Formats: sequence, C-alpha cells, structure tokens
Amino acid sequence: MTIIDLPFSKPVLNAAGSLGFNPELRRLDLEGLGGFITNPVSLSPRSPASGTRMIRFAGGLLLHTGYPNPGLHKVLNRFKASWARSEIPVVVHLLAENPDDVYSMVRTLEETEGVDALEIGFPIGADGEFTRMVLQAAIGELPLMARVGLEDIPLLIDEVVDGGASALSMGPPRGRLPDREGNIVSGRLAGAAIFPQALEVLDLVRSSGIPIFFSGGIQDHRQIKLVLASGAEGVQIDLPLWRWGRFIAPEESSSGRR
Repeated sequence: MTIIDLPFSKPVLNAAGSLGFNPELRRLDLEGLGGFITNPVSLSPRSPASGTRMIRFAGGLLLHTGYPNPGLHKVLNRFKASWARSEIPVVVHLLAENPDDVYSMVRTLEETEGVDALEIGFPIGADGEFTRMVLQAAIGELPLMARVGLEDIPLLIDEVVDGGASALSMGPPRGRLPDREGNIVSGRLAGAAIFPQALEVLDLVRSSGIPIFFSGGIQDHRQIKLVLASGAEGVQIDLPLWRWGRFIAPEESSSGRR
C-alpha cells in the first residue's frame, strides 16, 4: 500500500527505539514489516540518562533512557550504506529539540541516499507554537510523519494536520514510578497497559483526515486487526520487537517463539 506519499508495502512498522539504526542486522526478522524506523537521532550527540533507566510494572515498562545517540553525522557515517541497501523503506526518526536543529538535519537527510521518509518525535508537553515551528522547519522533499505523545495528540492534532505532515504517529505517554531505592523516576511507558488509552485516543482523532499510525501496547495480530478496523492506517510495534527481534506473522499461532 502507499499512504499518501509514504511508500509502505505493509501496514506494520517498528516503533522508533525498538530495532536500532540498522535494518540489515541478521538477528532481526524484518519480513513482516512495511518499513524500518531508526532509533531517535539528534543533531549533536546525546549521552544516556543517569540513574535508573528501566522499571518494570504489571502492564509493561517505564523507560528513562535520554535517547542516547552519537549525533546525526556519526549515525550517517556508520549506517547510511545499509539504509541504501535496505529492501524495505527506511524512516529516520529525528528528535525535535529545536527548529534550527530539525531544519539542518532534514536538509542533510534530503541529500542522503536510502532515506525514504522522516519521523519527527515531539517532546511531551510541546505547545502549538513549537509544533508549528518544527513542522515548518521539517517540511521538504521527504514525506514526514509527526510522532506526538498520546496525552498531547488531542491538543496538537490541528497543528499537525495544518502543518502539512503526511501522517501522525502515536508516541508513548509518560508516567512516574519509584525505583528499588525509592527514587521517583519519570519516563515513557510501553507495554500492554497502554493499549486501552491508545485506542481511546485513536477514536478521538480518527476523523481528523490525517493518516494515523497506531502505537501503544500492541501484542498480537488480533489487536492489529482491531486497530486497523477502528480507523488507523497502520501500526508501530515496540516491545515485542525489542524483546524478540521479530513479530508473529499472521499465519503463525499465538504459541510461536517468544
């Protein structure tokens, strides 16, 4: 299928942060994916967050990583050749730290072979003005997906639509939990517990007219079918790919390898 100008042959993608930067790693089963989304990239290097970075809870994980990456130019030096060889479209996920950095990264990637689309990851709590400025900086020759946190989507959907994004993708919500030492850690949430909230958000904004890529707690193909029937154009998978390096194909039973 082609969603507007997003050349995805299948409606299932990985979520940013779940499969690294390289679509060629042999340990990964990419056959069921319609496109590959890289880990988040910033213009300058980012170090890992200090303190506790992962907390398990009954419905999933809280992640506090700081989005570590070596910066755009080092990422390109290491991975652009594999992007050019990729058998599926490559989407580079860019962190929306400020409009100037976004503009610089987008112009560089427009000249990079093997980049088929971009995804801009907005920080939780971004306001309408910041969203408009970032989208204005990002719009160019490459199709653009805007990734907005679940709690912000109803507030920013008009800015995303009016800003010219090709699609909206659902980002993880944030939460707080104590670690083993009792320190309160803030981070993004992933896992099955997010699915009801994500499905509610989809219902709220599916009439906006923009293609929506659902993300939030998907565990199996029954949920994928439900989400697509509920108005999503596609889905992004996170924890199942992060844990297992693959996702159960439609013809496989629920007792497949995990």
